[in-house]
Amino acid sequence: MRGALATLLVALGVIAGSGTAVADDNVPWSVSTAANGFGSDRQNYSYTINPGDQVADGLVVANNGKTPLGLAVYAADGFTAGDGRLDLLTKDAKSTGVGAWVHTPNEAVTVQPGQSLQVPFILAVPADAAPGDHLGGIVTSLTQGGDVDHRLAIRIRVRVSGELKPSMSVDDVKLRYSGNPFGKGDATVTYTIHNTGNAILAARPSTSLNGLFGTGRVDAAKADDTPQLLPGESWKGTATVHGVRPVVRLTGKVTLLPLQTDAAGSTGTLDDVTATTHAWTIPWLVLLVLIALCAVAAVLVVRRRGRSRASVVPERETADV
Repeated sequence: MRGALATLLVALGVIAGSGTAVADDNVPWSVSTAANGFGSDRQNYSYTINPGDQVADGLVVANNGKTPLGLAVYAADGFTAGDGRLDLLTKDAKSTGVGAWVHTPNEAVTVQPGQSLQVPFILAVPADAAPGDHLGGIVTSLTQGGDVDHRLAIRIRVRVSGELKPSMSVDDVKLRYSGNPFGKGDATVTYTIHNTGNAILAARPSTSLNGLFGTGRVDAAKADDTPQLLPGESWKGTATVHGVRPVVRLTGKVTLLPLQTDAAGSTGTLDDVTATTHAWTIPWLVLLVLIALCAVAAVLVVRRRGRSRASVVPERETADV
């Protein structure tokens, strides 16, 4: 468990963005993108490439410590972790995307103290690679104590040429109502967002509640944008609205605004995606009042019928003697 935690803490901040990554005293090295024809101050690696083609690039590793440093170097597929940050598979996990497309001449390097070196790598995209976005990273790793794996990495984003089909869906929408039987309550809407296309997307979700025939609309508090989801990934969302009146039939509606960021960092939007769900919310106080009124009405009807019968009873007939 300790090893997994150390790996996570070091790797996440690097993959999330900065082109030069430096961790704490336990990780006495830094990594950065090489200065070449792709640029000199890149935050990460980003390529648009045809299936079957390849590119050559480099990773710069600097030893900031006072002793020689031996590091493992490898590539790995990326994924969105449970906390919303981008992470990379560990070395012992099998990569099938970018992690399998990137090749370095050596699996390990040694960097002298105060020195830096450039690690060349080649990204070779298979001829049958699916069009769209693929994410991974190139990792430098130091194992200490047998179970603590410190990692620094830089993200590699690859867009394979072909038809781009960005799309999202919102599924498994559920509405739960709870509260005081004689007053207002809380309504909670849960849902799952799926990236069903072949482009990396985030989403801006919003949730609203309506009563019968669309009356009494209430909007949930503004939700944060989801993290960027890779094609095929999903993300669970929850929205809670307080002080909701029971109105017999409650409808919850989730609306997604998909967000797509291009290689230049500009973010655009796609068409909204919506889904709805329903729940019964019995207004017990109103129901009890109606029951009481019906009971009173029934008692009055019975009494009236009793009086009517008493007023029409015929007089007793007398016989002649």
